[in-house]
Amino acid sequence: MKNVLVISYSQTGQLHDILDSLLAPLAQAPDVRVTRYTLRPQRAYPYPWPKDEFFDVFPESALGIPDVLEPLDPAILQTDYDLVILGYQVWFLSPSIPFNSFLLSEEGKRILRGKPVMTVIGCRNMWFTAQEKVKRLLLQADARLVGNAVFVDRHVNHVSLVTIVRWLIGGKTDRYLGLFPKPGVSDKDIREASKFAEPILEHLRSGGFEDLQASLLARRAVMVRPLLAFIDKRGSFIFSKFSKKIRARGEPGDPARRPLLRFFYYYLLFALWVIAPIVSLLFLIVHLPFLPWVNREKRYLQSVRYKGRL
Repeated sequence: MKNVLVISYSQTGQLHDILDSLLAPLAQAPDVRVTRYTLRPQRAYPYPWPKDEFFDVFPESALGIPDVLEPLDPAILQTDYDLVILGYQVWFLSPSIPFNSFLLSEEGKRILRGKPVMTVIGCRNMWFTAQEKVKRLLLQADARLVGNAVFVDRHVNHVSLVTIVRWLIGGKTDRYLGLFPKPGVSDKDIREASKFAEPILEHLRSGGFEDLQASLLARRAVMVRPLLAFIDKRGSFIFSKFSKKIRARGEPGDPARRPLLRFFYYYLLFALWVIAPIVSLLFLIVHLPFLPWVNREKRYLQSVRYKGRL
């Protein structure tokens, strides 16, 4: 019997829908036992988000400052797993606070130590920097990343921006004005997540995960849009500067940091609607001479390798 542990946190529930679809064939396999666990922060994060609370988690998200989680089920800590699947969302270009808190916790490190790990990401469209942070934390926990599958909103960047704001802050999942698409990952992509179960089962039964990512990529598990990767990288650099200044004003909920958070909100609006289109145009114009480098970076982002610093 092969034991698979699935740990995740989903604020809206869509990531769990993705995992339900992906895991269904594994759960039906007679020689596989799937154990699922949902992370529970001691401080609950609301959905829908009030706008002020949404932006108040920005500094801690960007800086990777952990929160306190409810203790894990003791049975999970006492079981030896053949594969650990981690599902996470992206908050402000970083892994969500609950998920990051798990990776940094002693319980998380104990579970992950020496284990093959697959990540499953559900987000709007920018996950590149977040996954690099996750790769680093997994290595620090002595875990081995063997696979990654990414589920994103495939619509145009500014279209998905409008729909996700209505979703996260307004709690609305309908088609805005009857013209915009539904927010988040499409129902079709969620249904088809089960196609990734076959290579997972194959490698799980063989006990070797060296080629799992190649098998997942053959099924288009990770699609990289170089322009979004470029924006993500630059945005993360700027976010780190803002987050440090805001955090220096106080911890979550401190009124002293509200003016800077409000300034960040207006900066973000300007960056998304004015700066980003200009950067996108410049990237499309000048990237051709650097196409070999762009393609190498694309292949790296699709991989499970980590070339950063520990």
